[in-house]
Amino acid sequence: MPTDTNPKRIFVLSPASMSGIRARQITSDSARFELARRLRKDGVSLGELFSFISGLYFRGKLAYARAFAKAPPKLPGAYVITAGAGLVTPDTPVTLDQLREICAGDVDAGNTRYRASLDRDLKSLSEAAGPDCQFVLLGSIATPKYVKPLLEILRERLFLPAEFIGRGDMSRGGLLLRCASAGTQLTYVPVATAARHGPRPPKLARRAIHSRERDISMV
Repeated sequence: MPTDTNPKRIFVLSPASMSGIRARQITSDSARFELARRLRKDGVSLGELFSFISGLYFRGKLAYARAFAKAPPKLPGAYVITAGAGLVTPDTPVTLDQLREICAGDVDAGNTRYRASLDRDLKSLSEAAGPDCQFVLLGSIATPKYVKPLLEILRERLFLPAEFIGRGDMSRGGLLLRCASAGTQLTYVPVATAARHGPRPPKLARRAIHSRERDISMV
């Protein structure tokens, strides 16, 4: 475990699901809205694209990672797990054909294609970041599809937000947006020793969206 009281920190984000309504909308041959046109012409960043597809959850993860990442020099502060292209930074531009390529296949710990590219990038990133950098998973913690490959390589450097335990995707997304807006970090605990299942916490209280949070949510 890192001994620095203020360690370097990189966030690893789970991808947006390509099986939902918005994913089908933007990949449809008949799509004509502005984001779909840019995707087909010059490409859009993976972060913007997944924020559209996933809505609240991925927007929350991306806003939170951008607010609190503290990466080692010359490394990005956030990476997105993909089904077929390993780790990809949120700022990476992708076209429709590239999107279909990197999202092809199953995100499953037993999928050889998924694991080969992910393991390759994890090993490279682990070495580049050094032994005192934390990696925080912003994604599903209750299944092995992300935790297993990350834990095998990152080991004691892999952390998760304790507040994720028991929460569903929408609740996590709302929580992350609120924290990014307020400048308040969650509590990170080592995945290797954390209890990844627990009772569902109380629902987040409704509140008005302030201008700063509205700006963040449009990222």
